[in-house]
Amino acid sequence: MSEIIAPMAAKVFEVKVKPGDKIEEGEEVLVLEAMKMEMPMVAEEAGTVKEVRCAVGDAVEAQAVLIVLE
Repeated sequence: MSEIIAPMAAKVFEVKVKPGDKIEEGEEVLVLEAMKMEMPMVAEEAGTVKEVRCAVGDAVEAQAVLIVLE
């Protein structure tokens, strides 16, 4: 199991996956916005999305788990 974690406090700008989606290593799964800059978040390994713990517009803290993969 793997997790995609917020590198800093940010706002969720776009979520590109949902539970059950199969993703590849390097695939963009969501976009965060901080200081008026967009930060694409990519999967570090292939897998299936088990859980999405954020939604568009959410403010997330640094080190928050955003997506869980299995």
